[in-house]
Amino acid sequence: MIPRLFHAASLPGSSSTARFRAFIAAASSPLRRSWEPRTTSRRARAVLERPRGALANCPRRPSIRAAHLYEALSKFARDYQGRKCFCMESALILCEGSFGRTMGKTANGLVRYSARYRIVGVLDSTTAGRDAGELLDGRPNGIPIFAGLREALSRLSETPATLIVGVATFGGYIPKEFRPVIREAIEAGMSVAAGLHEYLAEDAEFAGLAAKHRVRLIDVRKPRPLRELAQFSDLSRHLPCLRIPVLGTDGAIGKRTTAILLTEALRAGGVSAEFVATGQTGLLQGARYGVALDAIKGDFMVGELEREVVRAYEESRPKVVVVEGQGSISHPAYVAGTRAIIMASMPSGIVLQHAPARKTRNFRRDVVAWPMPTIEKEIQMLELFSDAKVIALTLNHEGLAPEEVHNIEKDYESRYSLPACDPLLDGCEKVVNKIRSML
Repeated sequence: MIPRLFHAASLPGSSSTARFRAFIAAASSPLRRSWEPRTTSRRARAVLERPRGALANCPRRPSIRAAHLYEALSKFARDYQGRKCFCMESALILCEGSFGRTMGKTANGLVRYSARYRIVGVLDSTTAGRDAGELLDGRPNGIPIFAGLREALSRLSETPATLIVGVATFGGYIPKEFRPVIREAIEAGMSVAAGLHEYLAEDAEFAGLAAKHRVRLIDVRKPRPLRELAQFSDLSRHLPCLRIPVLGTDGAIGKRTTAILLTEALRAGGVSAEFVATGQTGLLQGARYGVALDAIKGDFMVGELEREVVRAYEESRPKVVVVEGQGSISHPAYVAGTRAIIMASMPSGIVLQHAPARKTRNFRRDVVAWPMPTIEKEIQMLELFSDAKVIALTLNHEGLAPEEVHNIEKDYESRYSLPACDPLLDGCEKVVNKIRSML
C-alpha cells in the first residue's frame, strides 16, 4: 500500500508505448504535461480524469507509536521498493560525490521515501559498494550504490526506466561531469528526470538524443506557461482546516522530511492530513500536491502555491494541510521562499525546524559563513510576518549524539514552553498532540 501522502495510479493503455508505470498528479497539476507519454489511449484518459488514483481508496495503515514512525516508513520503503510493482518506474539516481551529503538531498530523500519511482540503485563512486539506506540512516534498505552507470547496467537484471539527477547544485545547473552519464543513459534507452533550473528538455544535445532514442526528459522544476499561472486570491485563510507549514532556521535542514513524517504521523493518529510539496525533491518523490516554488516568477509564487493548498483541501477534505518549508525567514539568500509559503498557506500554526549543532548557514560557507540565527529571533520574525504562533520545535540531529538531542529537547521545552522532538529519532507524537489540541 502507498501512503495517501502520495498518489499512485496504474494507467493501462492500448498504445504501443505500453502502460504508464508511474503517474503522480491530479488532472490540474502543472507537471502533468511533462509526465504524460506522447500518446494516451481513451481508456487511459478516463483514468487520468479520476479525482483519485487506483490506490487512493486503500485502507489506512494501522495506528503506530510515534516513536516508531520513522522505522515504519523505512520498512514501507524497503518492502514496497523491493516489489516488482507495475505502477512505479524503476530508477537509478545519479549522485556522484554527493550521496549522504547536503548537495545530494534529492537523492537522500528518494532513497528514504519514493512513491513515484522504484529506486534500484545510486551512482556514486565515492561510496560504491555500500547499501544506500545503511550509509544514509544506518538502516539497510537493499538499494545498492554503484561506481557508475556501466556497472549498474551490468549488474541489474534489467535496464531501469529512468535516470534521476539526484543533486541540488548551487544555482540549479547541470554539472558538466554529469553530462556524459546522462548521454550514456539516454543512449541506453533510459528517460532522464531532474529538478534543476537548467532544463534538460531545453538542452539541444539531450533533446536531440531523447528524440532519437524515444525517451522522455522530465523537468519537474519547470513551471506552467506564463498565462496559466495563478496570482494571490486570498483563499487559504478561509479554508476550514488547519494549515501547518514546517519552516526552518536554515536551508537543507530537514523541513521536507519532517513535513512528510508529520503528515504520516497525523494519519496514523486518526487525523486526516495532506502534504503540499514546495520543492523538486518532494515532487520527484511523488507528492500529490505542490509546486517547485523557487522556479516561479515572483508575481506568481504565492498564487501558485495557494492554488495547491486549496486544491489539497478541495480534493481530499483533510483536517490538516502540512506545507513543506523552504529556506528561512532570516536567510540572506533564501528568504523569498519562506515569505511566499507564509502568505500562500496563511498558517494556523508553524512548526520550526532547527539544527542545534549547526553554526553557520548552509550557503556558500567558503565566501559568506553567515551565522545561524537564534531560535528566539527566528520565532520573533516568523510570528511577526505570519500573524501565527510557532506551535512546536523539531530538531535535526546532525553532529549530535542521541543523548545530547534528548537533553536539548528538554532544555528547549523548558525555555520556550513548546513541545520539542527529533522526528527521525523520536517520531512526531508531541507535534501531533499539539495539532490535535488545535482542532
